[in-house]
Amino acid sequence: MRQLGLDGHDVTMALKEKLETDLSAAMKARDGVRTRTLRMALTAVKNEEVAGKQSRELSDDDVVKVLTREAKKRREAAAAFDDAGRTEQAQAERDEGTVLEEYLPAQLGDEELTALVADAIAATGAAGPRAMGQVMKVVNPKIAGRAEGGRVAAEVKRQLAT
Repeated sequence: MRQLGLDGHDVTMALKEKLETDLSAAMKARDGVRTRTLRMALTAVKNEEVAGKQSRELSDDDVVKVLTREAKKRREAAAAFDDAGRTEQAQAERDEGTVLEEYLPAQLGDEELTALVADAIAATGAAGPRAMGQVMKVVNPKIAGRAEGGRVAAEVKRQLAT
């Protein structure tokens, strides 16, 4: 995230710091949904930092991965609540997902995804469904949080099948 400092120079703010700053602002504004969502997101980030044998500071890319995972959980929960006829809870999950998506990179459109997968297939010379792993290795770093893994895999499968 880029921000201008008081002297007009570019000051870079880490994504985690931005989440913390926005949480403080949401608390002051008494914005319940935003406060709850940012607290949950920061907890998920901190849990990820201490997971494993040694604690570490997450990079912005790692924080984006955590936020993407949390946003996916919100979408799945909203769908489950809708299926169970619990519309209030479903709407609460969708509201939290909307807050999280403000911190995620813009999602790829279908045309962009199709083009990236086609380029990866051309670059690897892959053919047939067995080459899916090979293509996914090339395409995943280019997509990095801008499209859900299942959506990417489905597009790779579709293009390799033709």
